[in-house]
Formats: sequence, C-alpha cells, structure tokens
Amino acid sequence: MTPAARLRGLKPDWLADPKVWRTEVLAGLVVALALIPEAISFSIIAGVDPAIGLFASFTMAVVISIVGGRRAMISAATGAVALVIAPLNREHGLGHLVAAVILAGVFQVVLGVLGVARLMRFIPRSVMVGFVNALAILIFMAQIPEMTDVPWAVYPLIVGGLALMAFFPRITTVVPAPLVSIVILTAVTVGAAIAVPTVGDKGALPSSLPVPGLPDVPFTPETLITIAPYAFAMALVGLMESLMTAKLVDDITDSHSSKTRESIGQGIANIVTGFFGGMGGCAMIGQTMINVKVSGARTRLSTFLAGAFLMVLCVVFGPIVSDIPMAALVAVMVMVSFATFDWHSVAPRTLKRMPLGEITVMVITVACVVATHNLAIGVVAGSITAMVVFAQRVAHLAEVTAVTDPDGTAVVYRVSGELFFASSDDLVSRFDYAGDPEKVVIDLSAAHVWDASSVAALDAVETKYRRRGKTVEITGLNDPSADLHGKLTGELAAGH
Repeated sequence: MTPAARLRGLKPDWLADPKVWRTEVLAGLVVALALIPEAISFSIIAGVDPAIGLFASFTMAVVISIVGGRRAMISAATGAVALVIAPLNREHGLGHLVAAVILAGVFQVVLGVLGVARLMRFIPRSVMVGFVNALAILIFMAQIPEMTDVPWAVYPLIVGGLALMAFFPRITTVVPAPLVSIVILTAVTVGAAIAVPTVGDKGALPSSLPVPGLPDVPFTPETLITIAPYAFAMALVGLMESLMTAKLVDDITDSHSSKTRESIGQGIANIVTGFFGGMGGCAMIGQTMINVKVSGARTRLSTFLAGAFLMVLCVVFGPIVSDIPMAALVAVMVMVSFATFDWHSVAPRTLKRMPLGEITVMVITVACVVATHNLAIGVVAGSITAMVVFAQRVAHLAEVTAVTDPDGTAVVYRVSGELFFASSDDLVSRFDYAGDPEKVVIDLSAAHVWDASSVAALDAVETKYRRRGKTVEITGLNDPSADLHGKLTGELAAGH
C-alpha cells in the first residue's frame, strides 16, 4: 500500500466521502434545532436559567464527540439528570449544583476505569425491548403539553409536519425530512403571521459563549458531604442511560462501541461542562434517534456539529430560531417516537410465542419507566424481575435419581443440573436418610456447584447421614465445583 493510500485509509468517513459529510452536517443541524427547546425545558425542571441547560448541551455534545466511545450518539442536558440535581439547586443554589456536576463526572470516570460498563451484559433482551418501548412512550408523552390548551392552528401544523416527514423522503433523501419540515412550517407561520407557541416562548436564548471558571462554593468537607449523594446518583443515572443508548445504537447500526470508553467519556464531558457552568447531562435517546435513525448519521462529526450549531443558532441566529413554531419540533419528536417503538415486540403473533416471563419483564420495565419518568429505575426493576424469573426457571432443573446396589450395601444418588441458592433449597429433602444403606455415594458429575448455598446443602446432607452412622462419598465434581466445595465445606455449619 502506498503512503497516499495509507493516508486515505486514515481519513474519517465524513472527510473521505462528500455524501457522508453532507449527511452528518445536516443531521447535526436538525439535532441542534431539536435540542434548543429540550435544553430549555430541562433547565426549568432543574430550576436554573435556560442558558445553563443550553451551555451544558453545547459542551456535552462537543466533548463527547471527541472522547466518547459511541459514534453518532448525542449527549446533552437531560431530564433524568435535571430531576436528580433539582433538589440540590433548590436547597443550596447553583454553585453547589455545578460542583456536583464536576464530582459526578469524576465518579463516572472512576466507575468507567473500574469496568462498570461490563455490567451491561447482564441486562436481558426483554429489558432492552421494554426500555426502548418505554422511551418511545415517554418521548410522545413529553409532547402532550405542547398539544394541550394551544391555538387550533397548532394541530394542522403538526399534521402537516408529520406528512412532510412521511412523504418527502420519497422525493429525495439528500436533505433530512425533519429539517425540511422545520423550515417549511417556520416559513408558513412567519409568512402568514400565525400566532402559535414558538421556541422563543420557552425562554431567552444566550447571547454569548460560556466561559470557564470554578464553582462558587466553599471548598470544605461540608460542601463535599452535601454534594456527594447527588453527584453519585447523577453519575449512576447518567451512565445507565448512556450505556443503554449506546447499546441501542450498536443494534441499529450493526456496529460495536467501547462501553468503557463511553463511561469515561461521559465523565470527562461532565467535568468540562461543570467548569463551564453547565448543569451536566448524559446521552439523549430522543436526539440520538433523530441523528441516527431519522437523519442517518454515523460519525462523530454529527455529534460535534450538533453542539457547535446549537451555540451558533443561539448566539448568532437567536431571533430567527426563536420564531420556529413548537409544532414543528413536536412533529419531529412524534415521528421519532413512532420510529423508536418496537412494534414487532407487541404484535399478537410475537406475544403468542414469547414466554410469559419475558413478557412480564418487558411490561414491568415499561410500567416502571412510564410511572417514574426515570429510565434507570425501569431498567433496574426489569433486570431484577428477569433475575427472579430466571432463578425460578432454573431452580427446577436440578434432578436427583437414586440407584441401590443389588446387594443392598450402597446407594448412588446421581444429581444433575445447576446447584445454586434457588435450586439447592430442596436438595436436602431429596434423600432417604432413614431407609438408605450404610454407604451413600452422591455423584455430581452431571451437576455444577455455583455458590455457598449449594455447599451448605451438601454439608447438611452429609451431617444428616452421619448422625445415623452412615458414610457419604461425594464424587464427580468438576474442577471449579471441587475448588469451591473444598474451600467452603465444613465452614458453613453455623448456618444450619
């Protein structure tokens, strides 16, 4: 390979292909437009000035585009983070909030280094499906206030926006349909002087860029004690939403991303955001879906430009952006909601074939998310439910069969299956202590011992036989089971 060819191979996709470049630029612009009202709304939830949320969205998107692990994913100020830090701002002020954002970033970096991202593999598919469907429902529910108690003209504008996004791609896909919809609806409302709610009604846009600085708090142990619980909660919620979003984008794009790098990247982005006076954030699933699924973006350029365009739109084109009707952005988010929902998962044919436990996990995940408006709570509840369902399912897989020697001097119990806390509970009752001969052999060649509960159960069996003057021999342990049994046997008697 020639040096020139090697250099071409090192170029990013968006630099090597003009088509990709155009897609990424336009996707970033669409996301930036959609971020403005969202960031302002989340600022209101957190109880801070709208500029604080907009600054956070700018710095989060720009920094994560460089240090994050998942390409094309959008990180910005989010509702989940706003809910966590709102009480801190209310009780102690903006300085403590900013300090908590920085500390949350530090926690996220530490958790990333410790490998917390590896826990993602324990989240079952049914939880992931419930997470996606709950997200789609929340995105739609968030638009309802924008469609309630509004002028009648809002409704035809929303319908018109949806129609444009549905049919415009049949004409061309060069320009993202959501951008076309926003431009046309803005032109119609401004040109016809239609009085409808606009972006400007959500709050004033900043007129200058943020400047770095230290949080206005006393640097004392008392301050640390005050902000630490909020910072840790923010770190966990932010990481969970970000990693789930990254996993979702992996599935959509058929590509892999480093979850460890994403965890550390989210922390770095929050640290930078805190020093610029922002309210912090994490991955935004709605805007990520606009970027990846609706606009077709696949590289870091779209994420970077989403943040850059956000500030340009606010600082340079603030008066124009303020005239964008909220109906245009509502239409975009409704379309995102429809595209995000996994309709196949609720089809009658799918539900008939799906095990009841899987359906239960999905429903609980959706119900918890929708009830609490917190994706992290839903994922935790769904994962715990999935563990319980799994434990109940495999608890019955341990079988015990007995074969007595023809001369009646010994009996062999063959145990097969997985022995752990759930399946070993009734193991003790599967033996005939009074009726068995003097020698008892327990063959575990078809079983695996997973935990201390199983070792304790085997010890209990031996103890019961020993009290009757009978000997027990345990055979067939595989290496990991033999190692665990050797370490714990005889040490757990106090538990009986």
